[in-house]
Amino acid sequence: MDSVGENWGRIVHGATPLLCYTSGIDCSKWLKKIKGMIKLHNVSKSYDSNVHALHGVNLHIEPGEFVSIVGQSGTGKTTLLRLLIAEERPSKGKIVIGGWDISTIKSAQVPFLRRQIGVVYQDFKLLPKKTAAENIAFALEVAGDARRRVREVVPQVMRIVGLEGKERRYPHQMSGGEQQRVAIARALVHRPKVLVADEPTGNLDTITAHEIIDLLRKINNFGTTVVLVTHDKTIVNHLKGRVITLKDGTVVRDHVGNYTLA
Repeated sequence: MDSVGENWGRIVHGATPLLCYTSGIDCSKWLKKIKGMIKLHNVSKSYDSNVHALHGVNLHIEPGEFVSIVGQSGTGKTTLLRLLIAEERPSKGKIVIGGWDISTIKSAQVPFLRRQIGVVYQDFKLLPKKTAAENIAFALEVAGDARRRVREVVPQVMRIVGLEGKERRYPHQMSGGEQQRVAIARALVHRPKVLVADEPTGNLDTITAHEIIDLLRKINNFGTTVVLVTHDKTIVNHLKGRVITLKDGTVVRDHVGNYTLA
């Protein structure tokens, strides 16, 4: 097993998140339910009577899958992502992630759910006045994790993403690829069963983009469900995995293979 697997294994099998103890909420049943499965049944999302971002979407993503979601601008990819991470609720239909219905989840449960879904963005969203290590640690600190756990987890995830020796560098001192690795490390700190990546290679050169995708694939190989939202044909063809194509807010193609637009 390589270093990615060894370190990720330690994190995935780590202790129950401190949130379960500090919030007064019994998380034991939640931990059993968050297993990386994603189901969407007849999901629609409208913003007003004239804007229908998604309609009638049906999807089933098994635990441990690596799925690419493609489509031209305005097809509903971003809306789907926001629904998956519970930033928005569907106007109609049902979204289930690991046994929890996003459309009916209680507000008190949303923070816990989001800690089980790691998110990686195209623009990195790093804090410019914090170092690489501090950016990663901040995700744990705001969740109330103990200092000892922060000191333990940060070096682990930095090794996973290949950033040893870059702990004290600020975002402006790092390349785009290094910044995206920091963002991935930050997304891994809560041991998510699902990792959602929104155009993670959009600001990177071709070689660096493939390195980031290979890193995501290694993480996926150790059991994490990965949902990649992208318009990059080269990346999708490189993966040769499951591809879901959106057009006008609906799923028009779901297949294994290369990038195609209906």
